[in-house]
Amino acid sequence: MEASTPLFLEILILLGGGIVAATLFKWIGLGTVLGYLAAGIVMGPVLRLVLDGEEVLHVGELGVVFLLFIIGLELKAGRLWALRRQIFGVGLAQVLVTGLVLGAAAYAFMSAWQAAIVIGFGLALSSTAFGLQLLEEAGETNTRHGETSFSVLLFQDLAVVPLLAVLPFLAPFAQGAGFDPVRVAMSIGAVVALVLVGRYCLNPLFRIVATSGAREVMLGAALLVVLGSALLMAAAGFSMAMGAFIAGVLLAESTYRHELEANIEPFRGLLLGLFFIGVGLSVDIAGIIEYWLAILVATPLLMIVKAALLYGLARASGESHATAARVSALLAQAGEFGFVLFSAATAVGIFSVETASLLIAIITLSMALTPLATYLGQLATRESEAETLEENFDGAGSEVLMIGFSRFGQIVAQVLLSSGIDVTILDSSAERIRNATLFGFRIYFGSGMRKEVLEAAGIRKARLVAVCTNKRETTDRIVDLIRSEFPNVSLYVRSYDRAHALSLRARGVDFEIRETVESALVFGGETLTGLGIDDSLAERIVEDVRARDIERLKLQEVEGLYAGNDMMTTRPVTPEPLIKPRQIASPAKPLPDNDEPRQSEEMGNLSRRRRRVRRFSLKHLTDYKPRPD
Repeated sequence: MEASTPLFLEILILLGGGIVAATLFKWIGLGTVLGYLAAGIVMGPVLRLVLDGEEVLHVGELGVVFLLFIIGLELKAGRLWALRRQIFGVGLAQVLVTGLVLGAAAYAFMSAWQAAIVIGFGLALSSTAFGLQLLEEAGETNTRHGETSFSVLLFQDLAVVPLLAVLPFLAPFAQGAGFDPVRVAMSIGAVVALVLVGRYCLNPLFRIVATSGAREVMLGAALLVVLGSALLMAAAGFSMAMGAFIAGVLLAESTYRHELEANIEPFRGLLLGLFFIGVGLSVDIAGIIEYWLAILVATPLLMIVKAALLYGLARASGESHATAARVSALLAQAGEFGFVLFSAATAVGIFSVETASLLIAIITLSMALTPLATYLGQLATRESEAETLEENFDGAGSEVLMIGFSRFGQIVAQVLLSSGIDVTILDSSAERIRNATLFGFRIYFGSGMRKEVLEAAGIRKARLVAVCTNKRETTDRIVDLIRSEFPNVSLYVRSYDRAHALSLRARGVDFEIRETVESALVFGGETLTGLGIDDSLAERIVEDVRARDIERLKLQEVEGLYAGNDMMTTRPVTPEPLIKPRQIASPAKPLPDNDEPRQSEEMGNLSRRRRRVRRFSLKHLTDYKPRPD
């Protein structure tokens, strides 16, 4: 037991350091990736609390494997086929062009062309772990620049195989190296075998495992599939991450997809964090100190060259400026596969250990600068991302002016248009307008926060303005502007939450509704009927909750946000004797402004109603009768 104590102590140090650093960096807005990296540097090269950086890095590579498996689960074969142009277009061009340019630059500083080729293509590869983790944290995996970035990273993972295979040919002392058809056939056969097993065996396997009802067995099966496919691809000469990705794609259509994702996700997060800590532990502080000037010059220069080349290639493939800029900023760093490639190149004598250490230091520093580069890319494209259209208001002006045409506004528009009421719809999203036009809607481009836009859209002709925007700050600015400049128009407003609803009432809107309250009530009612409660009883329960919510909101208008807490049901009700329920009073009318006597009277009425409102009980309404099967 004494021999294992140092191992347990290192694990505790890694866990503690990673938790503290990730929480701190996330809190200050720098992201968990940079936090894990900083924790590794502090615990390893600086304080020397953990010395086995390479071992931690190897274990942490499983995090990349699990990450690619989860991405594969979300990426069905049809969607992968749809990305073929980005994968074999932008991805292929990026590896070839960037590798040749960086290789030519490396050849200027060394005489060996073999070493220059390895350095050029090794630095051309970006970090799959960093890139995908940053996209996932920002929720941008399914955006245009997220899909393009993923396509480039996917092709780079594919490119690792031929790059590793070509090293023996470039080795200066290699004898008898040649084309090995058996090895190539084994690699192709492994891919075919994995596809066939995934296509015909995985779903039956999980169906059998699921019948056991044991969650740990399902978890073990998920780990078996991921690690087994990863090892098979590694044995065939591919990366482990590629094997896991293929397995994920093959299971994307499976009915067990969500169960698999839920089982793998905790391992993915923990091991990916361990990978970034391992990168920090592996930093060669002595080498950085010795070659600090070269590293400080070469790293930003490398990132600028990679970003510029990738931006040009993305634009040439038809991507927008914003997409190309975001992709190039995200993938400007060198990647973890460079560690593998440069270590293998050193082993076969292509270049020295000192050169490999310098290159690894450049890769690590470029990874550390990735969050900053990504942030700069966001700043550079913030204005250009907001695509604009020509503000043309010909034909605008109707009884109702709707501002905002997101999912909430679309349903409201359906109700109004179905009743024969003409609606002028205003929205500031060019993409949303373009998509809505495909369905036959006429939407005007413009911001509801500008007085001249509201006038051009016909607000002076409108009897009612429906503010359906989905951001609280935007809604408040629109309401304040309309109340100030057009006080006679009726304002019906979508509110974000309870506090926002109260603030809108204080602004004097004619009607407001929280965006989720009615859908939640309907959902709750359907849940009751699904549990066997009679439909009419479920409706009365929902109506009781709705009435008490309205009463509480009225009370909060007068007494503040925390009033009426005793009117909420916070635990299962206790059955009471069967008595006839008391009729809940109807909601009071809105309070007029600057009317102190009326407010005092209303407060008294609200207090009396508040005492009368009782907690709901099934016995209050009717006997509970389960629905027949």
